Amino acid sequence: MSPIVKALRDSSESGFSTALTILGILLWVYFVIAIVAMMALKPAMGLLYILYFIGGVIFVVMSAGWYRAHAFGNMTMLSPRQFPELHKMVVEGAAQLGMAEPPTTFLYNSNGMLNAFARRLLGRPFVFLTASLVDVQNDEQIRFVIGHELGHHAAGHLRPVKQFIQAPGHLIPFLGKAYSRSREFTCDSIGCYLSGDAEAARSALGMLGCGCRRLNANLNCDAFADQEGLVPPFFGYLTEIFRTHPRLTRRIRAIRAHVQRAELVRAGLAQANPTAPVIAQYRPDYQGNAQ
Repeated sequence: MSPIVKALRDSSESGFSTALTILGILLWVYFVIAIVAMMALKPAMGLLYILYFIGGVIFVVMSAGWYRAHAFGNMTMLSPRQFPELHKMVVEGAAQLGMAEPPTTFLYNSNGMLNAFARRLLGRPFVFLTASLVDVQNDEQIRFVIGHELGHHAAGHLRPVKQFIQAPGHLIPFLGKAYSRSREFTCDSIGCYLSGDAEAARSALGMLGCGCRRLNANLNCDAFADQEGLVPPFFGYLTEIFRTHPRLTRRIRAIRAHVQRAELVRAGLAQANPTAPVIAQYRPDYQGNAQ
């Protein structure tokens, strides 16, 4: 993992990740012992649970293959020949983060929904952008969004082995959601590092709440962030603990701190010149392969 990404990781993410990993390992051990004991006492029932597990694995693999086929057959893949400006943002961002290859990135018709997400399908990294999001945001805002999604890959959030180990830990109420929210702050920080523009990052998040291209340039991010003070404390907390993403007002408020951290990392002050080994990896021909 790039030292840049390590330096930009949210302070709470490592703790949540460690807790999920430890609990996941303990629960997997418990499940294995329980199935072995069940095989000894009730072989038919134990075999049924094993078949359920195998069926679940097959379902996950088949779903990934289906979505990958759907993407290549129905979405628009960015490349040097297809929307090269957007493709360049992905390529340059991935290089700055020290990624071995840029994720294959698709633009697709979402019928008005503003969204972007990262996935790992059959071992390959992908990023998906909705057409509506690209339509309402300017280039600097899109650069932040792309940086955020690249962050999920660069920070190892989508590694299959890690996800498998941690999966049982998500049974613990609220822990998985808290870990997910901390990952979003990490990726906002990475997006800020790649965009280098605090106002573009803040307005990119604000536009997720506004969604109106005509009003993009007039969005007052300070006024949006100040709405956080109007959120009822009890119900704000209650709704937040069930969410995978922090509410937008909190994320916008945190952007300036992310940018300050990004500037320190860029200057080599957070660690011993963390940018040097990553900048050295940049190659002008770094285009990646769509597979």
